[in-house]
Amino acid sequence: MPELSADQITAYLDRIGVRDALQDTLKDASRGAASRAASKDALKAALKDALKPDVDTLRLLHRAHVLTVPFENLSVHLPGEETSLELPALVDKIVTRRRGGFCYELNGLFAALLEAIGFGVERMAARTYSAERGAFTNSPLDHLALRVTDAAGEVWLADVGFGKHSELPLRYTERGAQPDPFGTFQLVETADGLLDVQLNGSPQYRIDPRALELADFEMGRWWQVTSPASVFRRNLMCSLPTPDGRVTLNGRRLITTDADGRREKVLKEDAAVLAAYRELFGIELAAVPTIA
Repeated sequence: MPELSADQITAYLDRIGVRDALQDTLKDASRGAASRAASKDALKAALKDALKPDVDTLRLLHRAHVLTVPFENLSVHLPGEETSLELPALVDKIVTRRRGGFCYELNGLFAALLEAIGFGVERMAARTYSAERGAFTNSPLDHLALRVTDAAGEVWLADVGFGKHSELPLRYTERGAQPDPFGTFQLVETADGLLDVQLNGSPQYRIDPRALELADFEMGRWWQVTSPASVFRRNLMCSLPTPDGRVTLNGRRLITTDADGRREKVLKEDAAVLAAYRELFGIELAAVPTIA
Protein backbone atom coordinates (compact mmCIF):
# COMPACT_ATOMS: atom_id res chain seq x y z
CA MET A 1 0.00 0.00 0.00
CA PRO A 2 1.34 3.50 -0.80
CA GLU A 3 2.65 5.58 2.10
CA LEU A 4 1.37 8.93 3.31
CA SER A 5 3.49 11.87 2.18
CA ALA A 6 4.87 14.46 4.59
CA ASP A 7 2.21 16.95 3.46
CA GLN A 8 -0.53 14.37 3.99
CA ILE A 9 0.77 13.58 7.47
CA THR A 10 0.73 17.24 8.54
CA ALA A 11 -2.73 17.72 7.00
CA TYR A 12 -3.95 14.61 8.85
CA LEU A 13 -2.57 15.97 12.14
CA ASP A 14 -4.43 19.21 11.46
CA ARG A 15 -7.62 17.26 10.67
CA ILE A 16 -7.62 15.52 14.05
CA GLY A 17 -6.68 18.68 15.92
CA VAL A 18 -3.21 17.82 17.18
CA ARG A 19 -1.09 19.94 14.86
CA ASP A 20 -1.39 22.96 17.16
CA ALA A 21 -0.31 20.86 20.15
CA LEU A 22 2.75 19.77 18.16
CA GLN A 23 3.31 23.16 16.53
CA ASP A 24 6.72 23.89 18.06
CA THR A 25 7.97 20.39 17.35
CA LEU A 26 6.76 20.50 13.77
CA LYS A 27 8.35 23.92 13.26
CA ASP A 28 11.65 22.46 14.43
CA ALA A 29 11.11 19.55 12.05
CA SER A 30 10.44 21.90 9.14
CA ARG A 31 13.55 23.94 9.93
CA GLY A 32 15.57 20.74 10.07
CA ALA A 33 14.19 19.72 6.69
CA ALA A 34 15.00 23.13 5.23
CA SER A 35 18.63 22.76 6.25
CA ARG A 36 18.72 19.52 4.25
CA ALA A 37 17.55 21.08 0.99
CA ALA A 38 13.89 21.05 2.05
CA SER A 39 13.17 17.85 0.17
CA LYS A 40 9.94 15.93 0.77
CA ASP A 41 11.92 12.96 2.05
CA ALA A 42 13.80 15.17 4.51
CA LEU A 43 10.56 16.68 5.81
CA LYS A 44 9.08 13.23 6.29
CA ALA A 45 12.21 12.10 8.14
CA ALA A 46 11.96 15.17 10.35
CA LEU A 47 8.32 14.39 11.09
CA LYS A 48 9.31 10.89 12.13
CA ASP A 49 11.90 12.41 14.44
CA ALA A 50 9.25 14.71 15.92
CA LEU A 51 6.56 12.02 16.28
CA LYS A 52 8.13 9.11 18.10
CA PRO A 53 6.37 5.73 17.71
CA ASP A 54 5.84 5.45 21.45
CA VAL A 55 2.81 4.94 23.66
CA ASP A 56 2.39 8.67 24.35
CA THR A 57 2.13 9.43 20.64
CA LEU A 58 -0.27 6.51 20.10
CA ARG A 59 -2.53 7.66 22.90
CA LEU A 60 -2.46 11.26 21.69
CA LEU A 61 -3.39 10.34 18.12
CA HIS A 62 -5.96 7.70 19.08
CA ARG A 63 -7.82 9.99 21.48
CA ALA A 64 -7.73 12.92 19.05
CA HIS A 65 -9.04 10.79 16.18
CA VAL A 66 -11.88 9.28 18.22
CA LEU A 67 -13.04 12.70 19.49
CA THR A 68 -12.71 14.50 16.14
CA VAL A 69 -13.61 12.22 13.22
CA PRO A 70 -17.20 10.96 13.23
CA PHE A 71 -18.29 7.41 12.62
CA GLU A 72 -20.71 7.74 9.68
CA ASN A 73 -22.12 5.94 6.67
CA LEU A 74 -23.39 8.94 4.70
CA SER A 75 -21.58 7.89 1.50
CA VAL A 76 -23.87 4.87 1.24
CA HIS A 77 -26.89 7.18 0.97
CA LEU A 78 -25.53 10.14 -1.01
CA PRO A 79 -26.15 9.86 -4.78
CA GLY A 80 -22.97 9.56 -6.78
CA GLU A 81 -20.69 9.19 -3.74
CA GLU A 82 -18.50 6.10 -3.66
CA THR A 83 -16.55 4.40 -0.89
CA SER A 84 -13.01 3.21 -1.52
CA LEU A 85 -10.15 1.68 0.43
CA GLU A 86 -7.50 3.23 -1.82
CA LEU A 87 -5.21 5.54 0.16
CA PRO A 88 -5.72 8.66 -2.02
CA ALA A 89 -9.50 8.28 -1.71
CA LEU A 90 -9.28 7.87 2.08
CA VAL A 91 -7.10 10.97 2.40
CA ASP A 92 -9.43 12.97 0.17
CA LYS A 93 -12.55 11.98 2.09
CA ILE A 94 -11.37 12.06 5.70
CA VAL A 95 -8.57 14.65 5.61
CA THR A 96 -9.33 16.99 2.69
CA ARG A 97 -13.13 16.94 2.78
CA ARG A 98 -13.16 16.48 6.57
CA ARG A 99 -15.69 13.69 6.54
CA GLY A 100 -15.89 10.58 8.67
CA GLY A 101 -16.41 6.99 7.63
CA PHE A 102 -16.82 3.45 8.92
CA CYS A 103 -14.28 0.95 10.18
CA TYR A 104 -12.50 0.03 6.93
CA GLU A 105 -12.04 3.70 6.08
CA LEU A 106 -11.19 5.13 9.51
CA ASN A 107 -8.93 2.34 10.73
CA GLY A 108 -7.54 1.91 7.23
CA LEU A 109 -6.29 5.50 7.12
CA PHE A 110 -5.26 5.55 10.78
CA ALA A 111 -3.09 2.49 10.16
CA ALA A 112 -1.33 4.35 7.33
CA LEU A 113 -0.64 7.29 9.66
CA LEU A 114 0.80 5.03 12.37
CA GLU A 115 2.99 3.18 9.87
CA ALA A 116 4.30 6.47 8.48
CA ILE A 117 5.36 7.46 12.00
CA GLY A 118 7.12 4.14 12.57
CA PHE A 119 4.66 1.94 14.46
CA GLY A 120 4.25 -1.70 13.53
CA VAL A 121 0.64 -2.20 12.43
CA GLU A 122 -1.31 -5.37 11.67
CA ARG A 123 -4.87 -5.32 10.37
CA MET A 124 -7.25 -7.88 11.87
CA ALA A 125 -10.77 -8.97 10.98
CA ALA A 126 -13.54 -9.16 13.55
CA ARG A 127 -17.18 -10.20 13.78
CA THR A 128 -19.39 -7.69 15.59
CA TYR A 129 -21.86 -8.74 18.27
CA SER A 130 -25.58 -8.21 17.79
CA ALA A 131 -27.34 -7.63 21.10
CA GLU A 132 -30.66 -8.02 19.30
CA ARG A 133 -29.76 -11.51 18.06
CA GLY A 134 -27.58 -12.41 21.02
CA ALA A 135 -24.81 -13.63 18.73
CA PHE A 136 -21.82 -12.56 16.67
CA THR A 137 -22.41 -11.87 12.99
CA ASN A 138 -21.66 -14.55 10.43
CA SER A 139 -19.43 -12.28 8.34
CA PRO A 140 -15.73 -12.82 9.19
CA LEU A 141 -14.81 -9.43 7.68
CA ASP A 142 -17.53 -7.44 9.46
CA HIS A 143 -15.05 -5.15 11.22
CA LEU A 144 -11.42 -4.02 10.92
CA ALA A 145 -9.31 -3.49 14.06
CA LEU A 146 -5.60 -2.77 14.47
CA ARG A 147 -2.83 -4.49 16.43
CA VAL A 148 -0.13 -1.87 16.98
CA THR A 149 3.42 -2.40 18.25
CA ASP A 150 5.29 0.62 19.61
CA ALA A 151 9.04 1.23 19.70
CA ALA A 152 9.31 -0.38 23.14
CA GLY A 153 7.73 -3.60 21.88
CA GLU A 154 4.41 -3.05 23.69
CA VAL A 155 1.40 -4.29 21.73
CA TRP A 156 -1.91 -2.41 21.63
CA LEU A 157 -5.41 -2.80 20.27
CA ALA A 158 -6.21 0.43 18.43
CA ASP A 159 -9.67 1.07 17.02
CA VAL A 160 -10.90 4.49 15.87
CA GLY A 161 -13.57 3.00 13.59
CA PHE A 162 -16.07 1.22 15.84
CA GLY A 163 -19.06 3.44 16.59
CA LYS A 164 -18.57 3.11 20.36
CA HIS A 165 -15.16 1.94 21.51
CA SER A 166 -12.35 3.03 23.83
CA GLU A 167 -11.01 6.56 23.89
CA LEU A 168 -7.47 5.21 24.33
CA PRO A 169 -5.74 2.15 22.87
CA LEU A 170 -6.02 -1.04 24.93
CA ARG A 171 -3.16 -3.30 25.96
CA TYR A 172 -3.45 -6.24 23.58
CA THR A 173 -1.89 -8.84 25.88
CA GLU A 174 -3.70 -7.73 29.05
CA ARG A 175 -6.58 -10.02 30.02
CA GLY A 176 -7.78 -8.14 33.07
CA ALA A 177 -10.12 -5.17 33.22
CA GLN A 178 -8.83 -2.03 31.47
CA PRO A 179 -10.49 1.18 32.69
CA ASP A 180 -11.03 3.82 30.01
CA PRO A 181 -12.90 7.15 29.97
CA PHE A 182 -15.62 5.41 27.92
CA GLY A 183 -16.02 2.42 30.24
CA THR A 184 -14.25 -0.73 31.40
CA PHE A 185 -12.88 -2.91 28.63
CA GLN A 186 -11.59 -6.47 28.74
CA LEU A 187 -10.02 -8.73 26.12
CA VAL A 188 -11.07 -12.35 26.66
CA GLU A 189 -9.50 -15.28 24.82
CA THR A 190 -11.81 -17.95 23.45
CA ALA A 191 -11.09 -21.67 23.38
CA ASP A 192 -10.36 -21.54 19.64
CA GLY A 193 -7.79 -18.75 19.86
CA LEU A 194 -10.00 -15.77 19.05
CA LEU A 195 -10.26 -12.62 21.16
CA ASP A 196 -13.49 -11.13 22.47
CA VAL A 197 -13.59 -7.39 23.16
CA GLN A 198 -15.98 -6.57 26.00
CA LEU A 199 -17.26 -3.22 27.25
CA ASN A 200 -18.65 -3.16 30.79
CA GLY A 201 -19.07 -6.94 30.59
CA SER A 202 -20.93 -6.94 27.25
CA PRO A 203 -19.36 -8.37 24.06
CA GLN A 204 -18.60 -5.86 21.29
CA TYR A 205 -16.74 -7.89 18.68
CA ARG A 206 -14.63 -11.06 18.25
CA ILE A 207 -11.18 -10.72 16.69
CA ASP A 208 -9.43 -13.23 14.47
CA PRO A 209 -5.77 -12.45 15.33
CA ARG A 210 -4.39 -13.40 11.93
CA ALA A 211 -2.81 -10.41 10.18
CA LEU A 212 -4.43 -9.27 6.92
CA GLU A 213 -3.92 -6.59 4.29
CA LEU A 214 -6.37 -3.71 3.85
CA ALA A 215 -7.22 -5.07 0.39
CA ASP A 216 -8.51 -8.24 2.08
CA PHE A 217 -11.40 -6.19 3.44
CA GLU A 218 -12.63 -5.13 0.00
CA MET A 219 -15.29 -7.85 -0.05
CA GLY A 220 -16.52 -6.74 3.36
CA ARG A 221 -16.67 -3.11 2.19
CA TRP A 222 -18.59 -4.12 -0.94
CA TRP A 223 -21.11 -6.15 1.05
CA GLN A 224 -21.66 -3.39 3.61
CA VAL A 225 -22.50 -0.77 0.97
CA THR A 226 -24.54 -2.97 -1.41
CA SER A 227 -26.35 -5.71 0.52
CA PRO A 228 -29.95 -5.05 1.62
CA ALA A 229 -29.08 -7.00 4.77
CA SER A 230 -26.27 -4.61 5.71
CA VAL A 231 -26.89 -2.37 8.72
CA PHE A 232 -25.30 0.44 6.74
CA ARG A 233 -27.85 0.04 3.92
CA ARG A 234 -30.77 -0.09 6.34
CA ASN A 235 -29.68 2.81 8.56
CA LEU A 236 -28.36 6.34 8.26
CA MET A 237 -25.93 7.26 11.03
CA CYS A 238 -23.40 9.85 12.11
CA SER A 239 -21.99 9.74 15.63
CA LEU A 240 -19.25 11.42 17.64
CA PRO A 241 -18.23 11.30 21.32
CA THR A 242 -18.29 14.57 23.25
CA PRO A 243 -16.36 15.51 26.43
CA ASP A 244 -19.27 14.32 28.58
CA GLY A 245 -21.28 12.03 26.33
CA ARG A 246 -22.14 11.53 22.67
CA VAL A 247 -24.06 13.16 19.85
CA THR A 248 -25.69 11.05 17.13
CA LEU A 249 -27.78 11.88 14.08
CA ASN A 250 -29.77 8.86 12.90
CA GLY A 251 -31.52 10.10 9.81
CA ARG A 252 -33.49 13.03 11.19
CA ARG A 253 -33.33 11.92 14.82
CA LEU A 254 -30.80 13.94 16.81
CA ILE A 255 -29.78 12.09 19.97
CA THR A 256 -27.69 13.82 22.62
CA THR A 257 -26.33 12.07 25.71
CA ASP A 258 -24.49 13.96 28.45
CA ALA A 259 -24.39 14.44 32.22
CA ASP A 260 -28.03 15.58 32.13
CA GLY A 261 -29.21 12.37 30.46
CA ARG A 262 -30.48 11.40 27.03
CA ARG A 263 -32.47 13.73 24.79
CA GLU A 264 -33.97 13.10 21.38
CA LYS A 265 -35.29 15.56 18.81
CA VAL A 266 -36.68 15.08 15.31
CA LEU A 267 -35.32 17.57 12.79
CA LYS A 268 -38.16 18.14 10.32
CA GLU A 269 -36.57 20.76 8.10
CA ASP A 270 -33.75 19.94 5.67
CA ALA A 271 -31.95 23.12 6.73
CA ALA A 272 -31.92 21.93 10.34
CA VAL A 273 -30.46 18.55 9.31
CA LEU A 274 -27.72 20.15 7.21
CA ALA A 275 -26.95 22.58 10.07
CA ALA A 276 -26.63 19.66 12.51
CA TYR A 277 -24.15 17.88 10.23
CA ARG A 278 -22.17 21.10 9.86
CA GLU A 279 -22.22 22.38 13.45
CA LEU A 280 -22.04 19.11 15.39
CA PHE A 281 -19.86 16.99 13.10
CA GLY A 282 -18.03 19.51 10.91
CA ILE A 283 -19.54 17.94 7.77
CA GLU A 284 -20.63 20.17 4.91
CA LEU A 285 -23.29 18.59 2.68
CA ALA A 286 -25.16 20.01 -0.29
CA ALA A 287 -28.18 17.75 0.23
CA VAL A 288 -29.72 15.69 3.01
CA PRO A 289 -28.84 11.98 2.66
CA THR A 290 -31.82 9.65 2.62
CA ILE A 291 -32.29 5.89 2.73
CA ALA A 292 -33.42 4.74 -0.70
